[in-house]
Amino acid sequence: MSGLVPERKAALNSGLAATTNLTECLAVDQAALAKAVLPSMGLDMALESVLAAQERVASKGISHQMVAIGLAIGDAVLNMPVRKATATRDGLRHHISDTVRSWAAFAVTRADSNLGLCARLDEVRPYAADTHFGVREWAWIAVRPYVAADVQGAISILLAWTASSDPNIRRFASESIRPRGVWCEHITLLKAHPEIAEPLLEALKADDARYVQDSVANWLNDASKTSPEWVHELCERWGREGVPATDRIVGRALRTLRKKGRVVSDVKHKR
Repeated sequence: MSGLVPERKAALNSGLAATTNLTECLAVDQAALAKAVLPSMGLDMALESVLAAQERVASKGISHQMVAIGLAIGDAVLNMPVRKATATRDGLRHHISDTVRSWAAFAVTRADSNLGLCARLDEVRPYAADTHFGVREWAWIAVRPYVAADVQGAISILLAWTASSDPNIRRFASESIRPRGVWCEHITLLKAHPEIAEPLLEALKADDARYVQDSVANWLNDASKTSPEWVHELCERWGREGVPATDRIVGRALRTLRKKGRVVSDVKHKR
């Protein structure tokens, strides 16, 4: 946790403040935070199991700890009376600490083995729309295994999300199904057959939000590493439309192919 003043460390580890950057996200002491916040949220009886789950993966890094803590919390909530469970979930969802809210994203999506894909996506949607960048990242990571297990089903559901007025929701639709992604396993099917996601990508190709544009561009850049011809053809077709938002996506999407000499410059417009 070097680089953070003691007061800032204490605020983060006590759940009294949200992180402001990736460095702070990684610096949070997960066990200390759990001890500080869970007892007051109706999870005092679950604290021992949460800490045990965290300890088992403490040496493996933040992603493993987030999953472990979230699952332990989720298991505890599933065994609560309905009213207490609802109050606890609400408290987690609206906690000032983005790390606590991120635990909740895993708790509501992974603990209940009876949930179907649609239900898991419904549960994660509030976290996909969170105001904090970190929570939004953990949200798609939380459902990634289920999305990867039913790619076509996920695309069918997420296609409707591309029409949301919230750019965070639209971005989630693309980011959660990236062929390679970040801090997660690759989706083999989309690496080999990226065209499966074309309807969803088409729905976002002229999005006016740069946050969404960057996700779509990164999606295509991922795909270009295993399906370069498909990506080049798609970008060539999109480039003919002369839409500024689409042009920006195309320019960023071709960066790997450009480095490899597969394209000399960005696809030219043909009007």
